Amino acid sequence: MHLQSAVTMKGETKLTMHEGILEQLQQQQLMIVNPRRRNGLILYKSYHAEFAGPGSIVGGVGDLACREVLPVGDLDLLVPAAADDRQRGYLTRRQWIQLTRRITEQAQPEQRAKMILEQFEHYFDAKAIARIPDEAFSLLVGVLPRTIRNIREA
Repeated sequence: MHLQSAVTMKGETKLTMHEGILEQLQQQQLMIVNPRRRNGLILYKSYHAEFAGPGSIVGGVGDLACREVLPVGDLDLLVPAAADDRQRGYLTRRQWIQLTRRITEQAQPEQRAKMILEQFEHYFDAKAIARIPDEAFSLLVGVLPRTIRNIREA
């Protein structure tokens, strides 16, 4: 079951959509990032950001601290129909978090910046990546925004 069209993104960022998704997260509504699309959601928390890629569940208690969201790609959020869907969504979200954790284990900030950009290049086209601000990538892997900018410009 798809959410209302206000939550489906077709290649452009709209403030009303961001507010709608954030409001649903604050209401603890569970949603799954469509596993059949190249899409995702960057969840800004107080001091870091998390990426929920295709198949990941978002919402619930775990995302109450979310203060802003950034859709990536052609975002499509689905309402999980059954407990199995939710469980699969949690497992997939955990895998995305573990991937990011492995990147953050790199000692050199430049290496972390390069690795996160390379990971996103595997999943998204250049246009989608260009729309993601340096700050979002920096909060994902614990580097300064200028480190991301330097790697992008290299």
